[in-house]
Amino acid sequence: MKEHRLGIIMNGVTGRMGSNQHLMRAIAAIRNEGGLAIRPGEVILPDPVLIGRNPDKLAALSRLSGVETVATEIAAYLDNDAYPVYFDAQVTGLRSEALEQAIRAGKHIYCEKPTATDTETAMRLYRACRDNGLKHGVVQDKLWLPGLIKLKRLVENGFFGDILSVQIEFGYWIFEGHTIPAQRPSWNYRGETHGGIILDMMPHIRCVLDNLIAPVRQVFCHKATHIPERIDENGQRYRCDVEDAAYLLFQLENDISGRVTCSWTERVRREDLLTVKVDGTRGSAQAGLHECYLQHYGQTPRPVWDPERASAGSYRDQWGRVPDQEDYPNPFRAQWTHFLRHVVLNEPFPWNLREGAKGVQLAEAAMLSCKLGKWVAVEELEV
Repeated sequence: MKEHRLGIIMNGVTGRMGSNQHLMRAIAAIRNEGGLAIRPGEVILPDPVLIGRNPDKLAALSRLSGVETVATEIAAYLDNDAYPVYFDAQVTGLRSEALEQAIRAGKHIYCEKPTATDTETAMRLYRACRDNGLKHGVVQDKLWLPGLIKLKRLVENGFFGDILSVQIEFGYWIFEGHTIPAQRPSWNYRGETHGGIILDMMPHIRCVLDNLIAPVRQVFCHKATHIPERIDENGQRYRCDVEDAAYLLFQLENDISGRVTCSWTERVRREDLLTVKVDGTRGSAQAGLHECYLQHYGQTPRPVWDPERASAGSYRDQWGRVPDQEDYPNPFRAQWTHFLRHVVLNEPFPWNLREGAKGVQLAEAAMLSCKLGKWVAVEELEV
């Protein structure tokens, strides 16, 4: 068996997303299966070092994952040629500085989003990788969700005809922490730690719109801080000085209209925490994380408005379910597989740091729209 050992510096993996998705369900899973098969008798074997600030959490994660190498300091591994890849899943405010250090050390880069807190920095990271011949990528896990893969297949097969509009709804109730613990850390609600739902979610939204529907051209945004006070991890009250909800309109290429709601202050009454609905001249479909439902032109009912009589049956019952037509691996593992092949085999990897910068750009455009109270153009980023 020919084995391509690939050392990966995994920074910030003691957090929920880093440990559950990137480590346990992606890298550790690949390792436990003997590596990523790329040809008969040939595999890529990820060999990570786990970097974090809490030794106890690192020790527990080491036992759980089977990865023996852990460290609270990163410098020695940045200088170690046995670890050519740097991965970052730290909190947003720490990411860009760490990425710059890794780039100076000549590491290939793969990281969570947002890649930075402003577009200028995000593009600087992209150019630094490009100019130094480093491979680089940003996590775009939503593209591998089973429901969105099904939606993509409908787009590819012309199911919708001309696409007219897209609606994205994301959110759920985040408890304030008074009696029931919050599901998100307190830094998400503080400006000094680069919290706020716009910077958190716009990279995801742009990824979905640009890759599945059409490129974003304009945005109009209203934001709100609906819950002004919460309880932090130490049981202390604190003021929330960033938005916990955003309501946006989009104009996409080909004059496609978009409407997006992102909220940490809503209670869910839909199929999933995230839904993407596309309406076209020949049909419509709505996807969640796993399922996708459709209604073709020939199956479209002819509703009649009648305020004196309740509708017979549910409109939701008039939609058909898209079946599972292919295998759907864990979304994070799916993209890790592409990135590992990109590094070792030089296969194409389009989800680079410029794509990451586009998400930051959309967040900045949305914030500017809130400030100005008008539409803001989303220009093509100069390379």
